[in-house]
This record gives sequence, C-alpha cells and structure tokens, in this order.
Amino acid sequence: MSDTRRRVKVYTLNEDRQWDDRGTGHVSSTYVEELKGMSLLVRAESDGSLLLESKINPNTAYQKQQDTLIVWSEAENYDLALSFQEKAGCDEIWEKICQVQGKDPSVEVTQDLIDESEEERFEEMPETSHLIDLPTCELNKLEEIADLITSVLSSPIRREKLALALENEGYIKKLLQLFRACENLENTEGLHHLYEIIRGILFLNKATLFEVMFSDECIMDVVGCLEYDPALAQPKRHREFLTKTAKFKEVIPITDSELRQKIHQTYRVQYIQDIILPTPSVFEENFLSTLTSFIFFNKVEIVSMLQEDEKFLSEVFAQLTDEATDDDKRRELVNFFKEFCAFSQTLQPQNRDAFFKTLAKLGILPALEIVMGMDDLQVRSAATDIFSYLVEFSPSMVREFVMQEAQQSDDDILLINVVIEQMICDTDPELGGAVQLMGLLRTLIDPENMLATTNKTEKSEFLNFFYNHCMHVLTAPLLTNTSEDKCEKDNIVGSNKNNTICPGALRFMRRIIGLKDEFYNRYITKGNLFEPVINALLDNGTRYNLLNSAVIELFEFIRVEDIKSLTAHIVENFYKALESIEYVQTFKGLKTKYEQEKDRQNQKLNSVPSILRSNRFRRDAKALEEDEEMWFNEDEEEEGKAVVAPVEKSKPEDDFPDSYEKFMETKKAKESEDKENLPKRTSPGGFKFTFSHSASAANGTNSANSKSVVAQTPPASSNGSSSKTTNLATSVTATKGSLVGLVDYPDDEEEDEEEETSPRKRPRLGS
Repeated sequence: MSDTRRRVKVYTLNEDRQWDDRGTGHVSSTYVEELKGMSLLVRAESDGSLLLESKINPNTAYQKQQDTLIVWSEAENYDLALSFQEKAGCDEIWEKICQVQGKDPSVEVTQDLIDESEEERFEEMPETSHLIDLPTCELNKLEEIADLITSVLSSPIRREKLALALENEGYIKKLLQLFRACENLENTEGLHHLYEIIRGILFLNKATLFEVMFSDECIMDVVGCLEYDPALAQPKRHREFLTKTAKFKEVIPITDSELRQKIHQTYRVQYIQDIILPTPSVFEENFLSTLTSFIFFNKVEIVSMLQEDEKFLSEVFAQLTDEATDDDKRRELVNFFKEFCAFSQTLQPQNRDAFFKTLAKLGILPALEIVMGMDDLQVRSAATDIFSYLVEFSPSMVREFVMQEAQQSDDDILLINVVIEQMICDTDPELGGAVQLMGLLRTLIDPENMLATTNKTEKSEFLNFFYNHCMHVLTAPLLTNTSEDKCEKDNIVGSNKNNTICPGALRFMRRIIGLKDEFYNRYITKGNLFEPVINALLDNGTRYNLLNSAVIELFEFIRVEDIKSLTAHIVENFYKALESIEYVQTFKGLKTKYEQEKDRQNQKLNSVPSILRSNRFRRDAKALEEDEEMWFNEDEEEEGKAVVAPVEKSKPEDDFPDSYEKFMETKKAKESEDKENLPKRTSPGGFKFTFSHSASAANGTNSANSKSVVAQTPPASSNGSSSKTTNLATSVTATKGSLVGLVDYPDDEEEDEEEETSPRKRPRLGS
C-alpha cells in the first residue's frame, strides 16, 4: 500500500516553460547528512537510481496543486514538481514539508514568493504583515476591485497576498454571483469591470485559484465574464459555442465520472487559453505558465486513465474495424483516436513509448489499413494524421507490421500500398494530403533510420520487400504516361523533351547518378539509358534553355566526380556525336579522363607479373572464367624462357588445377584446330572470338572446350627448356580484351602489332 501511495513522477520545467518528465519512482523524506537537513528523495522504480535529492529548505515556497501535485523552485529558473499517483501520498509528504517549515498542513502555499528587490521595497509597508484587505463584494465596488487587482500584477509579493485573500474569503464565487446580477440588469459598465477582474485573477497564475474558477460550478460564469471585453463593441458568444456548437461525443460510453469531468474541464480551459485570452505581451508571457501546466497535467492524466482502461480501448478498436459500423460512427471513432494521439504528444518519450505500444498491441495498424481506404475524405485525413504519429514514433514498428502482413495478404491491400494509392489519387489541387503521405513514405524507405543488428538486417529485408511488393504500385502512373512499349525511366527524356516531364526525368536520373553507386551505374550502361538523354541534347540544337543546362550539368557531374564506369561508357559509345560541342569543355574533359584512366590501367598491367593478374577485375562468374583463360595464356614462355616450371617452384602446388597435366595432354590433339581459331578483328579496337571463353560462358557451352586456347602453346619441359610461340601476343591481347573492367581502345591495334613483332620478356618468378 505504501509503495503505491508514494509512487510519483518527477518533472522539471524547461526553458520553453514545458514540463519534462524525469522518471517514475517512490518518494520518501529522510535526514541526509551531506545536506544537513530533512530532504525529499525519489528513487527510480526501475533500477533504484536516485532521481531526486532535494533538501526541504525552510525558506522555500512549496505549493500544493490539484491534491496530487507539489511544485517548488529549487533555484533560480529551476522549477520542480512531484506528481503523486494517490492523494494520500501527496498529503503525507506535504505534512512532512509543513512540519519542517512550521506551517499548518491545511495551507496550499508554505511561503510567500518574495525576491530580494520586492522584500526591500515593501519591508516598511504595513501590508506585508497581513493579507490585502479586499473591498466588499458589491456592484458599486467593482471599479475599486478592478483597480486593486490590476495594480498588484507588477508585484510578486502583492500577487501572492491577493491570491491568499481571494482564496480564504471565497471571493471568486461572490464575484461570479455579481456577474449574474449584472447580466440580468444589463449593467454593461459592471460587466466590463468584471472582465478586468477575472482576467487579472487569471494572471495571478495561482493553481489554487484555477481549481475554483475551472470547477463545473464556476467555469461557465468565468467564460461569461470574459465575453465582455471593453475593447469590443459587442460581446462574444463563447458560452453559446461551448454549450451548443461544441458537442462532447462519447464514441464509447465513459463510465468513469472523474475521467469525463477531466475531459470537459481540459477542453474548456484550453479554449480559454487559446481563444478567449488575448496573446500575452512580452511582460505577461510568464503570467499564465501555471495555466499551461494545469492543462499539461490534465492531458497526461487523461491519457493515462484511458490507456489503463483496456476494456474501453478494445471496444473502440472492435467497432472501428467492424464492417457493420456505420460511416458516421466510424468517423467519430477515427477522430477520437486522432485527438487521443495528439494528447499523447504531451507525454515524455518513455511514456509515449508505452502508449504507442499499447495501441500497436490492440491493433491500430490493421484498423488504419481499413479506414485509409474509405471514400470519406474526413476519415482518410484523420487516419493519415494518426499514421503520421505512428511513423514519427517508430518507423521500424510500421515496417515490421507491413512485412508480416505481406505473408498473409495480396499486394493490393497492403497498408503501404494503400498509402501509395492515396498519395497518387489525392484530389486536392494543392496536393496537401499527397505531400504529407509522400513525407511519411520517404521516412519509411529511408535507409538512414533502418536498424542493422546481428540477428536482423532491416535495411536489406524491408527494401527487398518494398521493391518486390510496392514498387510496381509507386511507378504505375509514371509508366502509364510513357510509351506502351518502352518502360525505361529515361525514355521519357527522348519522347517528351518539349514538356514538363523531360526535366523531371532528368532530375530523376541525376539523383540516381548522384548516389555514385556502381549497381545503378551498371544498370544505366547495360540499358544504354544515356542514349535518349544525348538524343534530347542533340535535338535541342543550339538553344540555351533548361534542358540544355540540365544535361550539361549531368555530364559535368560525371566528369568532376570521375565516375570511371560511366565515363568509359559515354566516351566509347557517344563521343563522336558529342565532340562537336565546344561551347563547354565537359565532353573533352570526359575524353581526357578516359584516356588518363586507360594509361593507368595499361601501366598497371605492364608492371604486374603475369601470374598475379589472374586475381584482378574478378567481379562475376563470367569474369572468373575469363581470368582463368588469361592465366593459362600468360603462363607460357617468351623467347625461349619458361615461366610455368619456375612458377611451380615458387607457388604451392595446390594453387594450380589438380588435373592440369592430364588436361594439357588431352588438348594436344586439338592443337592444330585451335591454331585456326585465332581472334579476328571486326572493327578497330574490337575482336570477334571464335574460341573465347566469355562467348562460351554466355552460351552455356562446356568449359573444357572454351579453354582450347591453351593448346596454342606446347607445355614447357620439366628442365626449363621451351619452344617459341608465335601466337602468344595475339592470344594474350585477346584475353585482355575480354576482361571485365578493361576496355578495348582504338589505338590498341598499334600496340598489338608492336607486341607481335617484338614481344617483351616476362620476368621470371622462380629461381
């Protein structure tokens, strides 16, 4: 019992005058030797750590609010609050505080809030020794009362004394009786004075007075007083709005009368703060801090009470997903959840975490899937707001639900596909809903906020799921607007160069290239997707417009960032068409980069021993087979020098194929046939292989046949002697041409001829 009674939440007031939750624990009062006095200690209920250690200072002003709150200032600009789970616990600690300060526990404030300047100013005034004397509460005294209340607002000590006087004499209820009398008598002057009086009492910023003013008995009369602003020609009709226009709808009957009263009170007080009271000036901005705190703690209490009532929430979810529920009822249920989630934003992160986990457990996401697909615009809008709260709280939770759902449902009814369809089909000319959904979708597929743990890689799992199950829904409108026969994204550029789609397609391609991801680069080159871009540039002619600038910037980015694979693709396939463009140096710069990279690759090949080249440029199965072919070709002799035998001495025997000798013997019979299959040039810089391994790999032929080029060179004798090979240079050159990562260049022909006439000596790798 004592644990529950002393269970508290610790709050601190931040710079924005908002309460931050520091944790939940159990409070006690005990003597602390280090602080040399009785102190309040709060230990966390989770791990027993110390959340609060505060000495009860005899001169500190403690305030008791709403029966379950104790608020005080620990130091300048550092306010603390303890929110008790039970009133009994609050009363117990309050008695301890009053005992230390020698106060009667029946008071709501233990000390007057006095700063040094005020104490000096009023120390000689007789008012400091007793409460402020209030005029009698009569109609002819209203002006005097208004002047008194207005005059004390600039003085903290006088505000405190006036608040105590108003509370002790039950003055507020007497003022509200006068308000009813003035309204019946149509006494406009008296009503204007009452406006100033009630407004001034609110600016006293006292929670004890708020509890009286915002009670069910008084709050509507308080609102009535605030209707008669002297600055207005006609009074406002706030009471009419609150009683007739604003209707409290119980989507599910709330049986807890305290909860219902708290909801009514919070709504009305929020209305007073947001609608009725004028925006406070710079000098008045702190006058209503307690009013803000009053609303804050009310909302926290409402969310907690609803969250703990699982029967109520379960019934709400059941009706929301029931097909028999009529549209009006479902609209009310969705709006309830929207407001419920909005209230939850007042919670601190750990409490909000528990709140959304409760909603997820009860099935909020399947329910949203149903209502987001409805025709009712208001329902969809409210459901989108709820979905945004969930995505903002935990994108991972939403992703996990969607991937689990995919195992049981068709793609068309997946929650994320429903979101995409709503984004695409937004009827709002301003696309307000579409923009909101687009932001949520971007958050969900953003790799930066995806988890990667030892047991779970969310990034690869979810992105793989998204591309398999959702991408076709997202791209459907794009593909519909392109050619029926051509669905590649960049064909839009070529077919729509004069409309607004073309710049959009270019931006899309530019964004992809900007990622500098070789996966996308290979896709672009494989699909020849630069062709429509270059065609659009050439068709644009000499016109200097947006299209021209966008295309030039695209190629300039490739040049500056030195994206080698794209540079090679562009120069090899399109340079002849682009070399005439001289008003920018972009394309000449690409050619220069290309030639520099070619020279570097040649230098690397020349400087690396032939036997070590077999491990270079190994990227896929095709490349592995081509590398193996080059390994066989280059392990031959040149100018009577054996390379195979020395290598066998310097490298482990198991680095070579186990059946190498047997394999070579079986190939001797085909030597004459292989010599006829020498590579023939079909164009400058290109070869046509009749025996190449890459061709056979593509056609799925036997790998033994594809390696017949080895038979061009007789195997070296064991003593190191060898015979000269006339086809070595050609076969090596052919193999180089087939390597992944190397490119055949037009000027290779001259180098090949030089190699045929004067082959260089290979370094010996063995002793």
